[in-house]
Amino acid sequence: MAAAAAAAEEARLLAWLRGPAAAGPGGPELSAYVSELAALGLAELGREPARLAAERARVGAETRRLAFEHYRAFIRSAECTGRAGRGFGGIESRLGSLLDRLPAFQDSCRNFMRDAEEIACSRRMNSLTLNRHTEILEILEIPQLMDTCVRNGYYEEALELAAYVRRLERKHSSIPVIQGIVDEVRQSAQLMLNQLIQQLRTNIQLPACLRVIGYLRRMDVFTEAELRVKFLQARDAWLRSIQASIPDDDPYFHITKTIEACRVHLFDVVTQYRAIFSDEEPLLPAEGQALNEGAIFHGWVLQKVSEFLRTLERDLQRGVGGRLDSLLGQCMYFGLSFSRVGADFRGQLAPLFQHVAAAAFKKAVEETVEKFREEMNSYTLISTPTVPGVSVGVPVPAAQPGTLQPPMVLLDFPPLACFLNGLLVAFNDLRLCCPIALAQDVTACLEDALSEVSKTILAFHRAEEAAFSGRERELFTQFCSAFLEDLLPYLNRCLQVLFPPAQVAQALGVPPTQLQRFGRLGRIDVAAFRDLLAFLLPAPPEEEPARESSPRLSPEDEAGPMDPVLEEETPPEGAPHPDITG
Repeated sequence: MAAAAAAAEEARLLAWLRGPAAAGPGGPELSAYVSELAALGLAELGREPARLAAERARVGAETRRLAFEHYRAFIRSAECTGRAGRGFGGIESRLGSLLDRLPAFQDSCRNFMRDAEEIACSRRMNSLTLNRHTEILEILEIPQLMDTCVRNGYYEEALELAAYVRRLERKHSSIPVIQGIVDEVRQSAQLMLNQLIQQLRTNIQLPACLRVIGYLRRMDVFTEAELRVKFLQARDAWLRSIQASIPDDDPYFHITKTIEACRVHLFDVVTQYRAIFSDEEPLLPAEGQALNEGAIFHGWVLQKVSEFLRTLERDLQRGVGGRLDSLLGQCMYFGLSFSRVGADFRGQLAPLFQHVAAAAFKKAVEETVEKFREEMNSYTLISTPTVPGVSVGVPVPAAQPGTLQPPMVLLDFPPLACFLNGLLVAFNDLRLCCPIALAQDVTACLEDALSEVSKTILAFHRAEEAAFSGRERELFTQFCSAFLEDLLPYLNRCLQVLFPPAQVAQALGVPPTQLQRFGRLGRIDVAAFRDLLAFLLPAPPEEEPARESSPRLSPEDEAGPMDPVLEEETPPEGAPHPDITG
């Protein structure tokens, strides 16, 4: 700090010594004093601070003496100066206030002149308004008249008023009253638009549809494509409301009523659309062109068909009982009626019913297999009747012409009889709706069930073999023989009734003699099950020909129903179910 102060002091001294220009502020007195100091010797410079101090004390004392002697003059001078300053300040403030008010006064004068001109103009306008009072009143009542016409359904008059207001807007768009009238008329036009669209959401007939669409076109609110979309949306909302009102408790009732509603009302909507809109252009536009308006309708029809198919699939999955054939007939008739509008969807019905029929058959077969297991768990081998193939005390029904008679030997073995009856019930249910395409699936399902039955028989043999007597072993061998030699061939005949080889070959486009190239379509592999249970059977005589696993059917067998093993009023325990022929 001391070094910095000394350096600063030395810099100021050097500046003084360089001359008046470098010395900075201080005036000519400072320059003269610096010149005088420069001329002094060293001793005189040493005495100079003391001399300056003495001079300073003298000047101070002289100043105090003068102040004490002439203090009244100083006071009066100060008071006079203050009064003069205050006087000049007041004058200056008043002049400033006057200058500030002059522009406002000038503006007020201008405003007065302008207001006077406006009053005069307004007086002239009032006079003119009074002269044109009747015409102005008619224009001012247009919004009220428009609202009355819309609410009372006078759409023709409302459209004329709206057109007149549009002309007024083009001519006098800058007038606020006209703008207010235009805004109110637009609100009434929006109400009219909502009412017209709401009419399309009701059970409206074709003449009313034509009038409504005519009004919408004259309103010029929608383009042609937008108008088509609005029409389809409104009619779709009405159709959905009808479908939503159908009770959903019973799947069969729901889907039948849905089919009826869609077939009648959807066809009405299609007829209305085709009568109102012209779709003469092709469905698919040429390359580089925008999508034509006709595709809107066809897209909507496809959407409704897809929604119906989803509803049908959902109700079919919920279960419609044994009425698949009736439901299929109704759906086919529905699809046939829609073929006239280019939306034949009958080809999409087959997979749905095929899936449901296959699932129902599979479930019935699984239940039959499970029941067979339960029967085998409680089954005990008993003596066979004296006459082979006929139960004692049980009447054997006579074979009806044109029927497929089950083998009566199964009556000696209640588990096999009950198993066959369960399969016959499943077959008879399947006959109601049995597409040829199910031949492979039904055969595979049946082979899986027979595999489970074979495993159950083998498990029974392993569990009871050690306790078998000679008679019981003979009865079990007859049980296995009945399963292989009677039950399985009979099931093959049933499959050929369900899936006639001639029809299967026709569906595949091949001669019936070449069906073997496509595997076991509609035929169980009896040899595989015979190999599985071969060790339980006695060795067949060499000269006796092997029994054919898939015998040929007579014309009567191909056309007839599938009978159960036994019919009687009060079946005993383990007896088959009554006949279900569909």
